[in-house]
Amino acid sequence: MSYPPESKRLNKAIGESGYCSRRQADTLIEQGKVYVNGTKAGLGDRVMPTDEIVVDGTTVTKSEETIYIALNKPVGITCTTDTRIKGNVVDFIGHKERIFHIGRLDKPSEGLLLMTNDGDIVNKILRAGNKHEKEYIVKVDRRITDEFLQRMSQGVPILDTITKKCTVEKMGRYVFKIILIQGLNRQIRRMCEYLGYEVVSLKRTRIMNIELGDLAVGKWRYLDRSEIRGLKIGLEESKNAPQNQRGSN
Repeated sequence: MSYPPESKRLNKAIGESGYCSRRQADTLIEQGKVYVNGTKAGLGDRVMPTDEIVVDGTTVTKSEETIYIALNKPVGITCTTDTRIKGNVVDFIGHKERIFHIGRLDKPSEGLLLMTNDGDIVNKILRAGNKHEKEYIVKVDRRITDEFLQRMSQGVPILDTITKKCTVEKMGRYVFKIILIQGLNRQIRRMCEYLGYEVVSLKRTRIMNIELGDLAVGKWRYLDRSEIRGLKIGLEESKNAPQNQRGSN
């Protein structure tokens, strides 16, 4: 059977909406929780861009306009799409489209956070290999020593593993810049704590090719075409890298 070229499998459409993974979508379809244009869907169904997809009572049809946003997240805002949580990032931005954050930034931290309605690119970034750099400026409570810089850059034992080697540069008596290729839970704070330091402030300034620049705290902007293109090229390069050159988070 031939299908219109613009059609796609239902589970893929749900996955690209960001609602859940394709595998989870198949489970929901089997459970009878997915409807297309008001009709209960079945496994293997295909949909058109204009079709309305409802999953467990929630409309998840992907907007025809793909949105990519850079936010300078303030301290105190929580990276969650759960609008029941006070200070969640979705309500903070207040965008008319259903968007979600790519990765996380701790509540006590500030800086660059990417948000989108493109579920496909979210999945690719979250499967980040070692080409996906994230850059931070960190202030600590004690004077930074050469030993501290060396040990941070070589790897620190946290969360039952050794952090991967990274670039660490002293920026001031109490301030350093660090470029990570991992995304362990509260990684920088835990690394510093292991070495006897406490993080006073932490700001993310770059994700891959996207720079925070002079974007004011609490403000957001749309990514421009060159930034989106560079992001997608970086993801493809990581995808095509040999397995032993790709990191796991």
